[in-house]
Amino acid sequence: MTHHQLAGKPAPESMLENIPELVSAYYTCHATGPVSFGTSGHRGSALRGTFNEMHVAAMSQAICDFRSEKGPKGPLFMGFDTHALSIPAFRTALEVFAANGVETVIHDKDEYTPTPVISFLIVRHNRDNSKGMADGVVITPSHNPPRDGGFKYNPPHGGPADVTETRWIEDRANLLMGAAHHHIKRIPYEKARIASTTHSEDFITPFVKALDQVVDMGAIREAGIKMGVDPMGGSGVHFWHVIADIYRLNMEVVNPRVDPAFGFMTLDWDGEIRMDCSSPYAMENLIAHADRFDVAWGNDPDFDRHGIVCPTGLMNPNQYLSVAIWYLLQHRPSWRSDLKIGKTLVSSTMIDRVVKDMGRDLYEVPVGFKWFVEGLLKGDLAFGGEESAGASFLRMDGLPWCTDKDGFAAGLLSGEIIAKTGKTPAEIYNDVLVPEHGAPFYKRADGPISQDQREILKQLTPESIDAPSVAGLSIASVATTAAGNGASIGGVKVTLEEGSWFAVRPSGTEPKMKVYVESFGGEGLWQKIYDEVQGCIFYQ
Repeated sequence: MTHHQLAGKPAPESMLENIPELVSAYYTCHATGPVSFGTSGHRGSALRGTFNEMHVAAMSQAICDFRSEKGPKGPLFMGFDTHALSIPAFRTALEVFAANGVETVIHDKDEYTPTPVISFLIVRHNRDNSKGMADGVVITPSHNPPRDGGFKYNPPHGGPADVTETRWIEDRANLLMGAAHHHIKRIPYEKARIASTTHSEDFITPFVKALDQVVDMGAIREAGIKMGVDPMGGSGVHFWHVIADIYRLNMEVVNPRVDPAFGFMTLDWDGEIRMDCSSPYAMENLIAHADRFDVAWGNDPDFDRHGIVCPTGLMNPNQYLSVAIWYLLQHRPSWRSDLKIGKTLVSSTMIDRVVKDMGRDLYEVPVGFKWFVEGLLKGDLAFGGEESAGASFLRMDGLPWCTDKDGFAAGLLSGEIIAKTGKTPAEIYNDVLVPEHGAPFYKRADGPISQDQREILKQLTPESIDAPSVAGLSIASVATTAAGNGASIGGVKVTLEEGSWFAVRPSGTEPKMKVYVESFGGEGLWQKIYDEVQGCIFYQ
């Protein structure tokens, strides 16, 4: 994987998105691509004709139709992040929801709304469903570049919609973009905003006041943990000062700026402006301040991911997930002893070993947080985490918190860990977990994918891989479905002897092939495995 010469450097002005042109394209460019829900909603760009006014109007109407035919009858909570296309899309969606008579609850004063907040509000409302079950929409392309827009639907369980729901909405939306476009109902935004079905509420206060149900905020305060926060220009930017004030925390917001061009970012590995808080290149601004804090963290624009920075630098997401699980299973006495720990199958084997050592069962699923939702909502899954730095876990009393990824709780937990153990998460990983379980070298590499390669991955079976070994290591097992729920992984995972493994799958949100490799023989063995991966799969 070749890195851009400016990776980790400030974005030159010449690389910044032309925001007026982008927003104009949303309204004026013809929609050339279909609605397509990946692992987390529909994403695209107005300039490419893949995220335009017609897409959003059609998706919104499809959700109205879904609610009428199959879905909830209560309020719909809607929020948006700081991407340039999010506000136009929010206005379009509200025009459609109001025209269809959907009770829509939006954040007061046009505030930005993080994904976990929408999930929290849905879960909280539906504990008492006497007013009808609620659902929600979050308008965000997550960590994607500034030119992109995104649209996610969260049904009454509060988490990402499953494939059955998204396929129904996707199919209906594509029909509405074509021959059935006259079935899209809309009223002007000014009328939609004052419609009797549109309600504004403060989303910040109830979420913040409930945070001490999931993280021990008192322990953080009493220990005086010095914490740094970089919202990375995202939707939680105005939450942190309220959190700090209410809980009297020693917290500094390193960067309070909001800029739809994200001009304050450093470039990611490929020269893109991408708000990926798991990338050391995108996180360079916060890493530069690491020695000023006991712990610091960044979040992506919709705040469903976290990147933990200790004085020694940015932790690999898998390392922090391992530490978080290790810590929580020892410091949540009210949790049932039979609760399982969820992980995506492309997360580190270190998690498997920690979970086994703690006497718990592992629940391994394909990529996508939607697979953890039911377990978190029922209180059968203590923790759900994925390799791309997303996680959620139960409240301290064992009840559901939110059923989508929560970057707030994950970040604050790092402060609790230091307060209770006296060690940073990085120190726990290196001084406790590695001596006990070994030192895996984990890295994901992204690259282009051809249509032929997509088809090969789609049709793979365990019998498709007949090579006896990779990089000199015997193949122990080949899987195209996840062990926890039997669902297809959309690619293949090959486990080698001594705990090393690799997996290949197409991205659900970008036109890329993702190759995951973990080696228990250091970086040298990782490279050998990586060099042989494509030949093992595509050139049998």
